[in-house]
Amino acid sequence: MSSSMPTFRALFSRDAEVYADAPGRVNLIGEHTDYNGGYVLPAAVPQRTRVELAARPDGTVRLWSAQSQGEVASYTLGEERRDGTWTDYVKGMTRALAQHGALGGFDMRVDSDVPVGSGLSSSAALEIAAGRALRERFHLRLTDLQLAMAGQRAENELVGAPVGIMDQMASVFADTATALFVDTRTLAYARVQLPASAAVVVIDSGISHRNAGGAYAERRAECEQAASRLGVRQLRDVGIADLHRVSQLPSPLDRRARHIVTENQRVLDTVDAFGRGVLAAAGRLCNESHVSMRDDFEISVPEIDRLVAIAQATDGVYGARLTGGGFGGSVVVLADAAQARTAAAHIVNQYAATTGNAGRLLVQPEG
Repeated sequence: MSSSMPTFRALFSRDAEVYADAPGRVNLIGEHTDYNGGYVLPAAVPQRTRVELAARPDGTVRLWSAQSQGEVASYTLGEERRDGTWTDYVKGMTRALAQHGALGGFDMRVDSDVPVGSGLSSSAALEIAAGRALRERFHLRLTDLQLAMAGQRAENELVGAPVGIMDQMASVFADTATALFVDTRTLAYARVQLPASAAVVVIDSGISHRNAGGAYAERRAECEQAASRLGVRQLRDVGIADLHRVSQLPSPLDRRARHIVTENQRVLDTVDAFGRGVLAAAGRLCNESHVSMRDDFEISVPEIDRLVAIAQATDGVYGARLTGGGFGGSVVVLADAAQARTAAAHIVNQYAATTGNAGRLLVQPEG
């Protein structure tokens, strides 16, 4: 917790009863495939969102965040309304969790070091941390998987961001030591061990990203149109062998669908490459993923492309790509563990020198 910020007692004149937290995530590969019923490969990041909570005897909810440093916000259970602030994620959770048991009012203090706008899913970290605290305090009967699904509903239905379930699944189930392979249609998942010689580096471009914007919803709608024209339920049902049919779709649906189809295959191939310890192959898949996001899905921006290019040209780097919903945010770099720290510093310095943007190193190997 931030030492200079008011404590729970200072804010609410009593002690917290429950403490909970949840991590942000970085997606190694598998972008925009989740709402198409496809495959993803995220991992948790060290940064986490932490909440303290105490129940109230009425239906009032009071919220305060160390990051907003504003006044205590409040709303009434059952009357959740979107207002475009960070509190919408908590409102969405209380509305989604009401079907799992009786919620009472509560006071909540939030503190987080998951950077907002960096594509590391600060929203899912808040949803899951709040959900864990509410589940414990009000004895809600829901599994971890149901908690992830409630987080997705909160974001879809109240916040208005049409995201898939990857972020919430990662915040619930992922850890920083392994990657989490998720089949987003069946919600089956498995942990994938990265080779010991591999290191994952995450660098923030300094260009803020936002999933609730219109471009994200537009991409999802285009994918649904492509699936409909191809006569399938979701683009998950289209394989590499069907790319000739994809190429006959009108533009830009052909390119949107091609990204999803090839990206799903890249996730499967990356899991295989990690299993065989072939980092060069995993790096090539990472690079191919970025080209697909840039050219076919059109969710990159020039600053991200420059950051990726610098990373890909750096000694000790196997591959680099945009990570997250796009239109800004961060890049993920797959590097050789022995050279990762030196490579990361070089990438950040070169990015600043050539663009004037101050990139931030968010995740790097220890040592």
